[in-house]
Amino acid sequence: MREARQLSEHRSQHGSRHGAADTDLNQRSRRDLRLDLFRGLALLFIFIDHIPNNVLSYVTLHSIAFSDAAEVFIFISGYAAATVYGRALQGHGGVAATGQICRRIWQLYVAHIFIFVILAAEVCYATLSLHQTYSEDFGIDNFIDEPQVAIIKVLLLQYQPQFLDILPIYMILLGVFPVVLLLLQRCLPLPLILSGALYLLTLRFGWQPHSYPDNEAWFFNPLAWQFLFVIGATAGYSQHSRWVFPGQGSWLPKLAIAITVVIGIVSISWTIHGAYDAFPGLLSRELSPLVADKSNLAPLRLVSFLALAVTAAHFVGRDSGVLRWRAAQLIIRCGQHSLQVFCLGIVLSVLGYILLTFFRDDVLTQLGINLAGIVAMMGVAVLLTWYKANNATNADAVIAASANFEIQRRSLAGIERHVIVWIQDLGRLWARSKRPRTEVAFPALLYDLTKKR
Repeated sequence: MREARQLSEHRSQHGSRHGAADTDLNQRSRRDLRLDLFRGLALLFIFIDHIPNNVLSYVTLHSIAFSDAAEVFIFISGYAAATVYGRALQGHGGVAATGQICRRIWQLYVAHIFIFVILAAEVCYATLSLHQTYSEDFGIDNFIDEPQVAIIKVLLLQYQPQFLDILPIYMILLGVFPVVLLLLQRCLPLPLILSGALYLLTLRFGWQPHSYPDNEAWFFNPLAWQFLFVIGATAGYSQHSRWVFPGQGSWLPKLAIAITVVIGIVSISWTIHGAYDAFPGLLSRELSPLVADKSNLAPLRLVSFLALAVTAAHFVGRDSGVLRWRAAQLIIRCGQHSLQVFCLGIVLSVLGYILLTFFRDDVLTQLGINLAGIVAMMGVAVLLTWYKANNATNADAVIAASANFEIQRRSLAGIERHVIVWIQDLGRLWARSKRPRTEVAFPALLYDLTKKR
C-alpha cells in the first residue's frame, strides 16, 4: 500500500507539473526571465551587427546607446554566474561550485573550437566554390598559411579570428570566478573594489594580453572587461548576501533614466549623422574619444550601459506582462540556450556576409537574410526547449514505470510466498491423511494448519 501511495503521489506531481508548464514560465524555474529576455535580444543583435553594412544595425542597441550587445552579454553572464554558482556555493560548498564552473568552462572551450572549425570550413568552401577570397575578411588567412602554428594558437585561445573573440574572454573570466565567488561570500563589495582598481590601472598603464599572429592586443581586453563582469556578479550575488543594493524607489532609477535619455538623444543623432552627413552629430567631437575604445571598455560606454541596465530593470519587473508576450517568449528561449544560439548566429553571420558580397547587397536581400537568420535562431531555441522538456517527460515516465514494476515485483513475490506455504501445508495434510485415523485427530490437524499460516 505504501508503494502504491508513493506512485500515486508521483503521478499527481508529474501531471500537475506539466499542467503548469504551459501557463507560467516563471513558475517552472527560479531563473529571472528578464535575464533570458535581454540575453536573447543581445544574441539577435550580435547576429545583426556582425553582418557588415546591415540596414537593421541602425535599430540595434548601439544606435540608442554608447554601448552594444557585448556589454549586455558580459554583464548578464556575470549576473547569471553569481546566481547559479552562488546557490551551489551556499548549498554544497566551494568545491562543488568550482566543479560546476570548470564544467561550464569546458563546454565553452569545446564550443569555441567547434565554431572555429565550422567557420574555417565555411570560408574555405566559399572560396573554392565562388572563386572569391574570404580568408582575410574573417582573419583565417594565417590558419591557411601556417596551420601547424595557428591550430596550436587556437587551442591556447591566442588566435581569435573575426567573430571569435567573445568566448575566450568569457572563459578567462569564469576561470578566475571561483576566487571572486569566495570573496563575494566574505564581503560583497570587496571584489567590486578590487576589480574597479584593476580596471582603472588598466586604463592608466595600458595593460593588455597579446594574441597571434602580430602580437596585437585582444579585441576584448579581459583586464578591463572583468570590471563589468564583476559588477554583474556582485548584483547577482546580492540576493545571497546581507548587503542590499539601492532599491527601485530610491534616487538611482531616476538618475539612470535621465542619463539614458540624454545618451539616447546624442547616440541617435550620431546614428542619423552616419547615414546622412547633413544632420549634426551632437557633441560628437567632445564625446567620441570617451566612447570609441571598445577594447578597453571606455568609461562612457560603461556608464551608458549601467544606466540602461538600471532603467530596463526599473520598467521591466520580474513578473512583468512583457515576459508573457509570444514574441518575448521566443526571445527568452534564445536566451535560455545562449551558447547554442550564439554559435548558430556566428555561422549565419558568416553565411550572410558571403551571400551579400557575392550576389547582391541591396536592402531587400539584407532584410531577407536577417529574417531567415532570426527565424532559424528562434526555431533552434524552440526545438532545444522541446527536446529538453521531452527528455524530462521521458525521465519521469521511466521513474514511474520503474516504481510500478517494483510494486508489481513485490506483489508477485508475496503471492509466491503464500502459494509455497499453501503447497507445503497441503503436502503435510496429504501425508497425515495416509496415517492411521487414530494417530492424527482432526482438531489437532486443523490447529496445526492454522498455526503454520
